[in-house]
Amino acid sequence: MRRGSTTAEKPWILLLLFFFFLAISSHVFAARDSKKAISSKKPCKRLVLYYQETMFKGNNVGNATAATIANTNGTGLGPFKFGKTVVFDDPITADKQYHSAPVARAQGFYFYDMKTTYNAWFAYSLVFNSTKYKGTLNIMGADMMDEATRDLSVVGGTGDFFMTRGIVTFRTDEVEGVDYFRVEMDIKLYECY
Repeated sequence: MRRGSTTAEKPWILLLLFFFFLAISSHVFAARDSKKAISSKKPCKRLVLYYQETMFKGNNVGNATAATIANTNGTGLGPFKFGKTVVFDDPITADKQYHSAPVARAQGFYFYDMKTTYNAWFAYSLVFNSTKYKGTLNIMGADMMDEATRDLSVVGGTGDFFMTRGIVTFRTDEVEGVDYFRVEMDIKLYECY
């Protein structure tokens, strides 16, 4: 009479179970370690700069740094400028003074993309060409203007900021109607090469 085979008679089952538990345990430990690393990670580089924008009004060609290129007053779909698109070449300073020498230029665009509140979507490059930094930081994301602070993503860069990634925290510092605004940019880079 033949008896049923036992696990000991099939070593491949034990080997398979061993590798299964090894894979599961390594995944659990790796996930736990990555959460700990992300929460305790400090920026490899941090900059605080001021984004200064002066809108073109028709009579300020000499000092305007931004212009509406589509839907001057929005599309008419609500009171929040929905669809208005602005292109800019704004000075970036190391302090709040408008007449300070720029350390970079913010070049790109934003458009208002929400019908129920003021919200804009930005895509721009900070172009550095000073003795301290050379290269670009590429930034994009939603600027939810009703919030005290807003985070946009640093999605890459060139030169001194080659392939960097991080977060830019916007904080509106000053607004003068629709003609001028200043935003503090707290730039925290987490991948620096």
